[in-house]
Amino acid sequence: GEEMDKVIAKLAEAGENNLRGVIDNAHFNDEAKLGSGKEMVDKLSGLIAIFQRDEFNFKKNKASGDDILGDAYEYLMRHFATESGKSKGQFYTPAEVSRILAKVIGIDSIEERDEGYSVYDPACGSGSLLIRAADEAPFEIAIWGQEKEVTTAGLAKMNLVLHNKAAGEIRAGNTFSAPRYFEEGSDDEVLKRFDFAVANPPFSLKNWTDGLKDYGRFDGYGDRPPEKNGDFAWLLHILKSLKSTGKAAVILPHGVLFRGNAEGTIRENLIRTGYIKGIIGLPTNLFYGTGIPACIIIIDKEDADERTGIFMIDASHDFEKDGNKNRLRERDIYKIVKTFNEQIADNPHYARFVPMSEIAGKNGYNLNISRYIDSGIGEDLQSIEAHLKGGIPAYDIDGMEQYWSVFGQLKNKLFSVLREGFYQLNVPKDEVRTLIHEDEEFSSYADKIDAAFMAWRSEVDEELHCINAYVDAKDLIVRMAE
Repeated sequence: GEEMDKVIAKLAEAGENNLRGVIDNAHFNDEAKLGSGKEMVDKLSGLIAIFQRDEFNFKKNKASGDDILGDAYEYLMRHFATESGKSKGQFYTPAEVSRILAKVIGIDSIEERDEGYSVYDPACGSGSLLIRAADEAPFEIAIWGQEKEVTTAGLAKMNLVLHNKAAGEIRAGNTFSAPRYFEEGSDDEVLKRFDFAVANPPFSLKNWTDGLKDYGRFDGYGDRPPEKNGDFAWLLHILKSLKSTGKAAVILPHGVLFRGNAEGTIRENLIRTGYIKGIIGLPTNLFYGTGIPACIIIIDKEDADERTGIFMIDASHDFEKDGNKNRLRERDIYKIVKTFNEQIADNPHYARFVPMSEIAGKNGYNLNISRYIDSGIGEDLQSIEAHLKGGIPAYDIDGMEQYWSVFGQLKNKLFSVLREGFYQLNVPKDEVRTLIHEDEEFSSYADKIDAAFMAWRSEVDEELHCINAYVDAKDLIVRMAE
């Protein structure tokens, strides 16, 4: 046990690890916990034997770009968050959500410069969100994080080390009463400013004003965040901590989009600054510790004075069930990121650019997404008349307009008017499939799809046949999907 303690102490001091007080808190020579003599030796030998098993030997791993130890550590944290529920779940942001935040702030398109770049998280928890953001950068950038809970800050430090980011700075302390980062030469009076920020702070924090020090964080927005709700306090702190061209993505509960009183005043003034570039509505029950719906608010200070609206996405319906939680699928993440980064607004039921005139004039600075985007998911309407008298309700057939716009003649081949408001089939139901497949427009469209697939296949076939152990599978999938 004493020898194990010595080895761990050396690891804590090694290089840039800075793990003093993190991994050297465990003592393997403690007779009160491990017993004495042979009992201690047997317990510690059993522990060491676990890590000597063949399945933990990663020397032969050829998965380029896969950080096995770091990912294994994050896997354990995710399951700890799942099992711990509300009490401990807040320290971990689901990887799928972290990836979205990292990809919508533009960190992947930065170009090298002498002063470097920085990314910051004022409520970093276990550090997973910071790591995701830093991984998106095309080169190494400075990592800065603060976490209120000392033990959780230790988790974050370990997480950085295991993901080869030991140079990252994580400090423990209350972001509101004792922020840890200040501009050099300011005598700890001016908060340090960063290029990027990402955050998933505790929702609706009730005691955020305990020991509060202002540092001008809440000035200029017409009011102060309510004492019993810290959602806007986090957002304003992040704004104060960004450079004049800084960008951020913050997860907050939906209430920040529409609550009134002081928060309504702050929201109005914030919208007027032009800092809010986008809002993404997320599915409910994604996060550990809470099932309430949340949104991502994307901040971009650059060119804020020229911003004429806010890009909104309603992604609340795209997910899969995973046990007692909801989870974003790979295709959901791709759809959100591509839609936002390319400002795609061809489906008004999913995303649209909302002009400031509509936000201010028509909706009084209320940002509730449902005011601007109709999800288009209607009720399953039942027609009593159709059940009693027969026929197909016209709204069911006419609602397939996207289909009929491509296959113009098919609608008339399949249906005719039975009476006002109702259609009837022109062929027996067993012959519907045959009629569709024999339709010239449908066949022509199917040929186009086949030709597109064959063209793609000929382009990627050689590369797919040359896959070996050194291919970065993740990168390959993304490139081929594009």
